[in-house]
Amino acid sequence: MFGALELGLIYGAMALGVYLTFKVLNFPDLTVDGSFTTGGATAASLIIAGVNPFLATLAAIGAGLIAGYITGLLHTKGGIDGLLAGILTMIGLWSINLRIMGKANLPLLREETVFTPLRENMWLGTWVSIAVLLIFTLILKFAIDWFLTTDLGLAIQANGNNRQMIRSLGVNTDNTTMLTLALSNGFVALCGALIAQYQGFSDISMGIGLILVGLASVILGQAVFGSRNIFMASLGALMGSVIYRLIIFLALRAGLDTNDMKLTTALLVVVALLLPRWGFLKRVPSLRSRGNRAASGAPAADDPANEAGAKVPAGTVDVPAGNSEVPAGTTDVPAGTSARTAGTAAASDPKED
Repeated sequence: MFGALELGLIYGAMALGVYLTFKVLNFPDLTVDGSFTTGGATAASLIIAGVNPFLATLAAIGAGLIAGYITGLLHTKGGIDGLLAGILTMIGLWSINLRIMGKANLPLLREETVFTPLRENMWLGTWVSIAVLLIFTLILKFAIDWFLTTDLGLAIQANGNNRQMIRSLGVNTDNTTMLTLALSNGFVALCGALIAQYQGFSDISMGIGLILVGLASVILGQAVFGSRNIFMASLGALMGSVIYRLIIFLALRAGLDTNDMKLTTALLVVVALLLPRWGFLKRVPSLRSRGNRAASGAPAADDPANEAGAKVPAGTVDVPAGNSEVPAGTTDVPAGTSARTAGTAAASDPKED
């Protein structure tokens, strides 16, 4: 259980990166599968070369920033579809990652990593390590929350909502797109570097299918916590990563075959997508909104301007909607007066026939 919580918090950095592209920028970025491995490969290679693990992790973030920026360049300057641009970068990163590592797998079991102090003090797998990782991921979350409330962050949100509108206001949408993709893959590469140091090795295939894990985390979290504002949306992405890891842990404890993990992840995404639409999570908001509508519509029956609740004055002749002509037989009414005005005038006239 502690290991699942630790992995969920570490993968929270990746979930926040996926949240930036898929939810904020509305960009289907598949670079994640490649940039995750790039972060792990860069950190592992530098640590083996004797570089401080914290500096190696920073270098991994830089490599992720470059990978995301390349995808942005292909999309904005090259005019390539966003989905295809991410696939091209992901495929290219496979060979680059092999070049970085020199082979398909790099072990880090005897190397000093960022988790070495926790491991030496026997804190891994305890509440101490979970508290440390929670503080770390919350710092990342609040950094994203703050960034998205700045002028640049608001421009990025507007870019994801309506690119044509924000472009007409003078914002360079190409730059905001490239910046967001770079930041997203920087978070993903950070996660890859931490996972490589946590598990003790970097592997060329460690990022395969990771985009599905990121989507599952974001969708699960926002299905539970909602996305009413930036704070709740980013919190949902972060906690969704933890929920996903706990579900996988419970599935394995129940005897699920490890070969079925990808299928399980796909089913989780499907359930998280359908649950708010068809399930309990949809019915509750609809009942709440129905009650709000009923409460707001209650005084309307007493409103004289409401035709359904207003009493028809005596002497008013029913006239089809939109008919301003006075019905035949109506007397003492000037020509062109509407039926409502005519009835009102007739009812208020003290003169008797």
